[in-house]
Amino acid sequence: MYKILSVNPGSTSTKFAVYEDETLVCLHTIRHSVQDLKPFKTLFDQYEFRKTLMLDYLKNDGIDLSDLSAVVGRGGMVRPLESGVYAVNDKLLSDLKASHSAEHASNLGGVIAFEIAENIPNCQAFIADPVVVDELQDVARVSGLPEIPRISMFHALNHKAIARKYAAATGMSYENLKLVIAHLGGGISVAAHSYGKVIDTNQGLDGYGPFSPERAGTIDAGRLVDMCFEGKYTQAQIKKMLVGNGGLMAHLGLSDVQKIELKIKAGDENADLILQAMAYNVGKEIGSMLAVLSGNVDAVILTGGIARSKFVVDYIKDMISAMAKVVVYPGEDEMEALAMSGLRVLRGEKSKVY
Repeated sequence: MYKILSVNPGSTSTKFAVYEDETLVCLHTIRHSVQDLKPFKTLFDQYEFRKTLMLDYLKNDGIDLSDLSAVVGRGGMVRPLESGVYAVNDKLLSDLKASHSAEHASNLGGVIAFEIAENIPNCQAFIADPVVVDELQDVARVSGLPEIPRISMFHALNHKAIARKYAAATGMSYENLKLVIAHLGGGISVAAHSYGKVIDTNQGLDGYGPFSPERAGTIDAGRLVDMCFEGKYTQAQIKKMLVGNGGLMAHLGLSDVQKIELKIKAGDENADLILQAMAYNVGKEIGSMLAVLSGNVDAVILTGGIARSKFVVDYIKDMISAMAKVVVYPGEDEMEALAMSGLRVLRGEKSKVY
């Protein structure tokens, strides 16, 4: 039996869990207030604070750290890399600490994993499938401006975990399937999975694709340029419009789909239109990924928190069902996905070198 600790730092929380093989032993989410994080000048300065809190919780749960075989941290904004499980080495630590691609709380995951594992005999530290997983085919990288190539940034951890879960449920190997997967959460990413690789995806953070509860998605580039230079908004305000205050939040002042559905049931026609529009844009993006795979797919999979919404799922199904089988895996379990990534390595899958 292997005991694995999963670590998933978010901007205002630290989630962690302990698994014994596939069995969940404990799960916690520590919320961090603005006041909690105020003393720290940089994101990296927070890692010792978060690690100490985690260790206190684990001690209270009676978890003996010396029994851990692996600690798996959420992969951060490192250099683009292939999907997989990566042992934390000096180069990876350096890029995580330097926030190589961007500053994000997930960068702390690998650092905390390393700090815990290095003091435990025979315990290994890993990260798994960070958002910068890059397996794009070359033709998918080309945009209309050579200075701004298309990049791969999507919910790789959940995409890959759900793909493997579907493959196992159907008695297939992920490497033998062609899938379109749409992760529907605070951000939305839709990707074409071809025989184990994501060969195309929208840029689910601050780039292009469907708008989401908090992100603007694809918008008119020319009009965005005008907004940037008309003197009304600062750079920070524009960025916040794109990520944080975009999408459903911009239109309705809400990002919670359940609350928006209640407004629709109460007769709010604008809320009805906007939520339809989000689902419509997801359906269009799925259609584009079906085209990437020449319409030859084993399934379209809807996952993420919004996949619990019958309103959104039914709308997308109405658009897509005539073209492909639609399967729904509502929610996401990042803690399990991290632990199972570590378990695969402990059971013999080779980890990758960063």
